[in-house]
Amino acid sequence: MLRTFSLLLLFSLLSSCTVIYRGVRYGGADVDDHNVFPTYDIKENKEKYHFANSNLHPLDTIDIKWKYKERQFHHIDSLLEMTTTRGFVVIRNDSILHENYYRGYKKEDISTVFSVSKSVTSLLMGIAIDEGYVSSTNDQVTKYISELKKADPTFQKLTIQDLLDMRSGIKFEENYGFNPFSKIARLYYGSNQMGVIKKLHFEHEPGTNHKYQSIDTAILGIVIERATKRNLGQYFEEKVWKPLEMQNTAKWSLDSKRHQSVKAYGGLSLSSIDLAKIGRLYLNDGVWNNQQVVSKEWVKKSLTTKVENDGYQDQWYSLNTSGRDENDNTFFSDSLTAQKLWEEKYRDKYPFYEVIKLEKKDYSEKYWEFDTDVKWKLKLYTNQYYALGIMRQILFIDPEKNTIFVRLGDSSDFGDYFTLIYNINKVL
Repeated sequence: MLRTFSLLLLFSLLSSCTVIYRGVRYGGADVDDHNVFPTYDIKENKEKYHFANSNLHPLDTIDIKWKYKERQFHHIDSLLEMTTTRGFVVIRNDSILHENYYRGYKKEDISTVFSVSKSVTSLLMGIAIDEGYVSSTNDQVTKYISELKKADPTFQKLTIQDLLDMRSGIKFEENYGFNPFSKIARLYYGSNQMGVIKKLHFEHEPGTNHKYQSIDTAILGIVIERATKRNLGQYFEEKVWKPLEMQNTAKWSLDSKRHQSVKAYGGLSLSSIDLAKIGRLYLNDGVWNNQQVVSKEWVKKSLTTKVENDGYQDQWYSLNTSGRDENDNTFFSDSLTAQKLWEEKYRDKYPFYEVIKLEKKDYSEKYWEFDTDVKWKLKLYTNQYYALGIMRQILFIDPEKNTIFVRLGDSSDFGDYFTLIYNINKVL
């Protein structure tokens, strides 16, 4: 008995050592982590799709009127050169309006896109369903990952759709401060993500509570791997990379050489221009050059706003904006005023919305600017959508204007890239 306990303790310590060693050696998560973790490597395609270069260059003349680090900027490139941005691409109607790279980075350079990987994993789930490897998003996860039947019994209630919508109910903290003993550190730096998953427990019944967490996508990726009997990177290469005629190389990080399990939640690394092609695929309802890569039904499902999920569905975000009255007010004294504003002004354009209650007790004094303890806001969900990485890796798509924006960089040094993109898109 003592010998068994000692062996278990030794195994636990060795597992922790892997996490601590990787964490200390490599520091916090980095966009070049594809150089330090084992990876599934994807080569350049022989056949490559190139976006056309537009004769129009509107971003050369758009005055962005942006203040950053006590300086006023008027041109997009002069601003982005001062940030940690590596690449910034704007495409409209399949033509490049703007493409630039900063601080010595080049078009062919790849970087880790972190949680943008989640949206790509969702795409792969759609393809797996189209091909019959997965029957339905209502399938229980244990149908594909049988060893979870011996883990927490609640796993047998967990469905694929729960994972897609971040409604697993799993007890897991998405805390990015460096703590080698945290669950996210064990998942990211550990060498056996399936081993981490089997030890998890639940704090809510699956499907009852929305909480963004990477563990849901980690499980989703393993479901795809088990269903297709392929490494997720290989499946991505076959079903997306080659059909979309990607230009450069790519990598997808693995937990270890031994287990070869892809980090579906944040391990994809690729170039800015190739990420833009994922946007083009979704703009065209899953069609690429007359080939249906993923079904139109899956694209529509993935991009139909779920208000109860804060505009997050199938690992994609719906962009939201605030309702404004005739005096440009965005905060209201009561909910009825906000509701009436939607009915009279926004009903036709924004079918998905919510009236939100804001309370003084939830804000620090310096951020509460009102003389009452409660205010109301009208939150409108647009038909624009995006994929987002922790360091403001952004794939933004506007189907009305047929525009695609990509921003890749080292960090979210100024956290307002969305406002910048939104403002530029508005005047295109």
